[in-house]
Amino acid sequence: MSFLKEIQRRRTFGIISHPDAGKTTLTEKLLLFGGAIQEAGAVKSNKIKKGATSDFMEIERQRGISVATSVLAFEYDGIKINILDTPGHKDFAEDTFRTLTAVDSVIVVIDVAKGVEEQTEKLVEVCRMRNIPMIVFINKLDREGKDAFDLLDEVEQKLGLHVTPLSFPIGMGYDFKGIYNIWEKNINLFSGDSRKNIEETIEISDLQSPQLEKLIGDKSADTLRDEIELVEGIYPAFDKDAYLNSELQPVFFGSALNNFGVRELLDCFVEIAPKPRPKQSEERLVKPDEDKFSGFVFKIHANMDPNHRDRLAFIKIVSGTFERNKPYLHVRHGKKLKFSSPNAFFAEKKEIVDISYPGDIVGLHDTGNFKIGDTLTEGEEIHYKGIPSFSPEHFRYINNADPLKSKQLYKGIDQLMDEGVAQLFTLELNGRKVIGTVGALQYEVIQYRLEHEYGAKCSYEPLNVYKACWVDPKGSNKEEYNEFVRVKQRYLAKDKQNQLVFLADSHFSLEMTQQKYPSIKFHFTSEF
Repeated sequence: MSFLKEIQRRRTFGIISHPDAGKTTLTEKLLLFGGAIQEAGAVKSNKIKKGATSDFMEIERQRGISVATSVLAFEYDGIKINILDTPGHKDFAEDTFRTLTAVDSVIVVIDVAKGVEEQTEKLVEVCRMRNIPMIVFINKLDREGKDAFDLLDEVEQKLGLHVTPLSFPIGMGYDFKGIYNIWEKNINLFSGDSRKNIEETIEISDLQSPQLEKLIGDKSADTLRDEIELVEGIYPAFDKDAYLNSELQPVFFGSALNNFGVRELLDCFVEIAPKPRPKQSEERLVKPDEDKFSGFVFKIHANMDPNHRDRLAFIKIVSGTFERNKPYLHVRHGKKLKFSSPNAFFAEKKEIVDISYPGDIVGLHDTGNFKIGDTLTEGEEIHYKGIPSFSPEHFRYINNADPLKSKQLYKGIDQLMDEGVAQLFTLELNGRKVIGTVGALQYEVIQYRLEHEYGAKCSYEPLNVYKACWVDPKGSNKEEYNEFVRVKQRYLAKDKQNQLVFLADSHFSLEMTQQKYPSIKFHFTSEF
């Protein structure tokens, strides 16, 4: 197959939603259609021992949430689909923002009963800023929920989207009869017992046909006709270009748990979703069909395999082909590296691949060379931008709870921080280590992983810090800067890159400091 054909048949997307809207369940069902797994495990409380295939960290199984971004790939209808399953929990939003730099489109999952929730709003805003095409999937129709039109209004108002439904529910919750597929003009009836098998769809090209009454009863048939007429009257017809330019968002309804409405979503997705898109770098726009390879690291995951202390750097291929054992330039280090076992992903399984194409995600074994945001190329110096590190909102001292294991503890902290799980600050005054995170749940994850993956125990102590600000001495008055360092010594720390950070203990003290030392710049993000 030619290089261009391989690019044409790739679709790389992320699924985003508020926790518990059914994102992991939807991912599982998509894999089921791709024949990637035989049986999907629902993400329910611990009643079912079989956890979802895509959640492989113990803490995820216990809590029923996804923490690590997993990469899943499968083939469907000759199309190679790469899904990046993002953590929904807001404590891991940072990971999700980074993942969004690596996708070409997204599917937004919304719970029919809860409607649009805050985490969904934040993530959709990021997608809108970056003009990422979105498809909306309204999930859990087998439960009682809001009216379909109310939901569509809510999506338009709260998320600022322009929607057009491509499928429409017949009834809801207790009266849920099925889905009318506007995109393909057919009806899919819900038997309520389709956990294993996938229902047949019934072609209905004309809604006026009397066959409709036979299928769903008089009352539902009348309602459906009225509703579809209303849909066609209110919402614009679907336009592929408008969708690709993020000016229009198609909406599907379904129930991922019952595997209902998922095939419709997938069939339409394969047809309309964007192929790998060009990416802006600081130097120029890089197109996927260029001959020369380039890609960037958007995530690092330590200990994918607990038996081997390995770290995997996830690389999104932007242009050219990535070949095994070929030397590539690590732009930040300015040195060439080659990789003998690049991994492709398949739920929990990884396999070594010889060649990968734009749109694919490759996992490279890493001994500490990579940081998030690093670029690999065939020699050109390119820097991809837009992978931020946020100012943490929670801060705690980290203490070693087992003096004999201090080496393991520091190694563990070092590797977990490279993953971007949290940030490490070392106080200038006494060298104590402080961990800053965007969400409180990360402390549990760090403690758990240090113990289970590195055999080190840690304890935490609260620390009153309002915000971490990176200090930018460039252009500052030298005397003023020296005075600042002397007066604020108690509040200064260094981050992992050895940059100076000011840990302000309150909003007020931060403002006072900014007024007192006007020539020094303080930043809330450290661009990687």
